[in-house]
Amino acid sequence: MKLLDMYAKLKGDITQIEKELERSVTFEHKLLSEASLHLLKAGGKRLRPVFVLLAGKFGRYNLEVMKKIAVPLELIHMASLVHDDVIDDAATRRGQPTVKAKWDNRVAMYTGDYIFGRALVIATELGNPQIHQVLSKAIVQMGIGEMEQIRYFFNTDQTLRHYLLRIRRKTALLIAVSCQLGAIAADADRETANRLYEYGYNVGMAFQIRDDLLDLFGTEKQIGKPPGSDIRQGNITLPVILALQDEANRERLLVEIARIREHNGNVDTREAIELIKNSKGIHVAEQLAAKYVEKALAALKELPSLPAKKNLSDIAHFVGKRNY
Repeated sequence: MKLLDMYAKLKGDITQIEKELERSVTFEHKLLSEASLHLLKAGGKRLRPVFVLLAGKFGRYNLEVMKKIAVPLELIHMASLVHDDVIDDAATRRGQPTVKAKWDNRVAMYTGDYIFGRALVIATELGNPQIHQVLSKAIVQMGIGEMEQIRYFFNTDQTLRHYLLRIRRKTALLIAVSCQLGAIAADADRETANRLYEYGYNVGMAFQIRDDLLDLFGTEKQIGKPPGSDIRQGNITLPVILALQDEANRERLLVEIARIREHNGNVDTREAIELIKNSKGIHVAEQLAAKYVEKALAALKELPSLPAKKNLSDIAHFVGKRNY
């Protein structure tokens, strides 16, 4: 099943979210607006707004309220991508030039800051202090996750625990709070909000592991950037950590990673990728992603049998097997 098929019943509401996203980043400052809209027009799965909308179905659903959660969460995600591209020196995202490539690093950093600011302004339109607390704590944790990723660039001694904590902060947490805040904004009960948070957290972990796998065996058309971008940038992901535990390939892989680091990523990474692919790392990473999907589905079991529950289940299955 394609992701668009899962979104079909939400099409009208998602269209409204898209319009609101565009309005929210349009500003009298021409350059900030151009750079923000450039990122927005590059597209995306809009998973976080969809999770907000689906979670809201478990309470008193009101699109005007849901927009004030869905839009900020997508803006926070967008802002983090702009900053990521500066750190990673990325030229493309989703097949389009990044903001830093189209303009420069300074414009990209200020655009990211501006988008973060717009997200917080919109969120304050809801008077529930719990929403603001959850959102602000998530942003803090995301920042720590970004710093941890930089700290561990090219670190071949990092453990599985380091990796899982990093992706929890960088990816899983924002998806988890998308589900949680959608429920809270719709006045769903606490147990429901907690179960949706657990679902989102596990989907987020599976999503990032799958993303790291796609970076190694996906095509540029599928993933919107050159394969091997992570290792070229020094980001040691789960398949690499696991491949380094394989004694048969470890020494050769260490030599390749050192060579990539020495040349600042401006080298052919095919040898390193082949070593990773030929290890047990790919299979073990796929198994771990599947376990997180199972945990996500388990979190849904006690929720009411609404169409939204089936949608969330379908998205979890999609995340576990996605190839784009």
